[in-house]
Amino acid sequence: MARRAPAETVITQLPPPPPREPSVLARGILLAYLALIVYASLYPFSGWQQVGIPLGNYLSEPIPPRYWTGFDVVTNIVGYIPLGVLAVYAFYPAVRGIAALLLAAVFGILVTASMETLQSFLPTRVTSNMDLLANSVGAVIGAVIGTLSCHQVLERSRLRRLRHRLFTPEASRGVVVLLLWPLAQIYPQSYLFGNGQLLPVLSDWLSLALDMQLDLSALLRNGAQPSATHYWLVEIIVTSCSSAGALLAWFHMLRERAPRIVLTILMLAAALGVKTLAMALLFKPQNAFAWLSEGAQLGLLVGVLLTALLIWLPARLQRHAAIVLLAVSFVTINVAPANPYFIATLETWVQGRFLTFNGAAQFLSLVWPLIAFWFLLHRSHRVKRS
Repeated sequence: MARRAPAETVITQLPPPPPREPSVLARGILLAYLALIVYASLYPFSGWQQVGIPLGNYLSEPIPPRYWTGFDVVTNIVGYIPLGVLAVYAFYPAVRGIAALLLAAVFGILVTASMETLQSFLPTRVTSNMDLLANSVGAVIGAVIGTLSCHQVLERSRLRRLRHRLFTPEASRGVVVLLLWPLAQIYPQSYLFGNGQLLPVLSDWLSLALDMQLDLSALLRNGAQPSATHYWLVEIIVTSCSSAGALLAWFHMLRERAPRIVLTILMLAAALGVKTLAMALLFKPQNAFAWLSEGAQLGLLVGVLLTALLIWLPARLQRHAAIVLLAVSFVTINVAPANPYFIATLETWVQGRFLTFNGAAQFLSLVWPLIAFWFLLHRSHRVKRS
């Protein structure tokens, strides 16, 4: 009886797994968050002096210190958790697993130790080993969270698939930039959506450095003092151009098949909601809608109308229009003087234990337009949209 030939074995080769790629987004956010920590820790950057005490003297102080609250400890822990998470994501894929956890933890501890040491040169800040310990604990917790979640977030994340479904390829950097826009409204501003008012801050720094009173905005205006009508017009211009520029940039990043109008409305609602909540928390609940002045209302209406008109432009022109609108708002907010009504309101703001938080909020408010310009002018926009 003839022997039967063995059946051929069919070998199915599985497709190779996608290559591990570094997350440019995570590294960009890490740098931004690190800058935020530096600003919040060393704000207001004035009065630097050597007091004659050894730099590491605070390490030997008793724990807990005489003046401390549970709020301060929790805030310091929570504030450094994102740093640890982002560090793990930024090190990927070069460093993974336990090595990434340890490296991120050491990185976070070195950052907080550097900030505490530099604070010893600032008379308005208090160096504390309790803060060092709490920040270090936060960094370690963040490193653990980052290590446990790195695979899901960077390799098989549903959020990543959703981002590719909703946003254009060049939007990887812009998603974070535009999502920061509502948060940039937390700090009280002279005008609604008046982010980027840098000249008053630079004037204060130069006045301290040169030991003389200096107002850069007044120099640009040649000393002219605006009337009440001018303040009203400035508020309309700043609110309308800033809101339309941000919303148009957001709309520009969305794919055509995404619910772009709905997502744009949600973005505006988020910014206004954050502004309302911040005003209620930082001042009093009855001041929740103090930002909704007559000029802000009209500026908001004009901004919505501008957005509704400009979203029908081709994608390239949408981006250019967003740049122009944000530039007009940026120049106007820096040339115009601070709103006197806003200054009167700010005098009722007691910062107290929120000093670090307020410094971080002010930093984001100041630099957001610059970050937006960086994204909108980035060379990635030269890539043809898909």
